[in-house]
Amino acid sequence: MVLKIRGLIADGGLGVGDSLPTERELCERFQASRNTVREAMRILKAYGVVSVRPKVGATIIDDRMERALDLFSFNTLDISRRAFNDIQGFRRLIEVGSVDTIFEQMRPADIEEMRRINELLRNSTSIVEASEMDFRFHLRIVSILDNRAVRDVYGIMKPVIIRIMERAKELHNFTGETFEQHAAVVDALEQRDRIRYQYALQSHLNIGIAAFEDLTEEGLP
Repeated sequence: MVLKIRGLIADGGLGVGDSLPTERELCERFQASRNTVREAMRILKAYGVVSVRPKVGATIIDDRMERALDLFSFNTLDISRRAFNDIQGFRRLIEVGSVDTIFEQMRPADIEEMRRINELLRNSTSIVEASEMDFRFHLRIVSILDNRAVRDVYGIMKPVIIRIMERAKELHNFTGETFEQHAAVVDALEQRDRIRYQYALQSHLNIGIAAFEDLTEEGLP
């Protein structure tokens, strides 16, 4: 459905500021259920392509996200082990590989904020809420780098990262274990222990790999 709506935008020559057909019209046009159309619009909204407002409908707000959309193919529900490794590998490059810059630029306020977010995670009442706090925790680490391009990339990748976090939490204690892993990362940062920080964060990022089926034998990317 997402691909069909994108095709509708492209074929219709629609651009930023233009309105999409109503939910009912999309259902009729593509012979789809209301839930399917709503889920597609949720994904488009998550990637910053449309803005959805009550009584106004969906408006195109940014068509420059197409390459980011193609990168992940909207595959936020079925993530293979290879995709998991690619995403987590990228995150290791940023969050673990930038350790020297992180240690150089971090301030006491950064440590305090990460502990606050981690407490919110521990008090979460659902996997969705815990995963959102998990993402916020890692985005806070990335924010120490003070690099807008990196933050923007994390924003683009958020739906996929969130899905990875949700899947991992389905197999583990979604608050306790993640809280303890985060706490170990923050403790290492506070003590400026590079080796401990890198070990704690790499171990944390590897958690959950068993949740993703290896599809490479079936010839899937």
